[in-house]
Amino acid sequence: MAKVVFMGTPEFAVPVLQTLIETQTVVGVVTQPDRPAGRGKQLRPSPVKLTAAAANIPIYQPKSLRSEEAAQPLRDWQPDIIVVAAFGQILRPHVLNLPPHGCLNIHASLLPRWRGASPIQHAILAGDAETGVCLMQMDEGLDTGPVYACMPTPISPTETAASLHDRLAELGANLLNVHLDNIVAGNLTPAPQDDAQSTYAPMISKEDGRLNWQQTSAEIDRRIRAMTPWPGAFTFWQGELLKIKSASVADGRLPDGQPGQVVALETSDHKESAAALTADGGLLLEEIQLAGKRVTAVPDFLRGYDNFIGSTLGAE
Repeated sequence: MAKVVFMGTPEFAVPVLQTLIETQTVVGVVTQPDRPAGRGKQLRPSPVKLTAAAANIPIYQPKSLRSEEAAQPLRDWQPDIIVVAAFGQILRPHVLNLPPHGCLNIHASLLPRWRGASPIQHAILAGDAETGVCLMQMDEGLDTGPVYACMPTPISPTETAASLHDRLAELGANLLNVHLDNIVAGNLTPAPQDDAQSTYAPMISKEDGRLNWQQTSAEIDRRIRAMTPWPGAFTFWQGELLKIKSASVADGRLPDGQPGQVVALETSDHKESAAALTADGGLLLEEIQLAGKRVTAVPDFLRGYDNFIGSTLGAE
């Protein structure tokens, strides 16, 4: 078994850490410092910290690993290899070159497509038919290192970033389990990426959840799914923030109108509902949420807000 230092922070990294605990000797875990969360802004440990603590593994939470001094605990652990999954910091050469077998990253895309911080969301936004996970030897670039192995998976037409995230986390753990021993033994050689085929997935911001009703129904549908669960898709209705929790491309003929206009529509189970018109049709609104209110099914929302039909979404 290899002596492994694991570096990761969010839920995506937990299945990887659990696999390492079961199959290797995890000598230490590096994760981001506790962050304030919730209404009370109390410090909350990362999911990786909680997993490591439950397994009695030494934990290190540096604000940064930029300095040589900050990396001293990693040297003290003397790992054979460092495994990284969604850690959240750029690693400098003094960390990358620390273990004999370097640093191995589990990235949630089929590299070189979607290098960067938010590959899951951007794969859905772009309408990609498939994505996957890759094991990559880390270098000083942003997800530019040579790749040991990848595992593809299709993206379904109803996939959200939440559901795809969970599937890719498990795929990443499985891929690591299959190949890590051979990587440490020197039996697997990584292949360089084709930089000419690369695309970039910048970090998602809250503003990325804003819907543009001038886009096509398919584009808006993808944005809603890509922004689930965070930051959430939103628009404005009568100056109030309106979150679109779930929707789907509307079938059949819709009334004429301007993009963003709300029209009456009957659902497949014969309930009165509503659709928002788009550049090429409409989007059936299924669940929505006004600021400060509960998530509501649209047929129920219409009973409380009969002025919703005929109004226009989008203006603040």
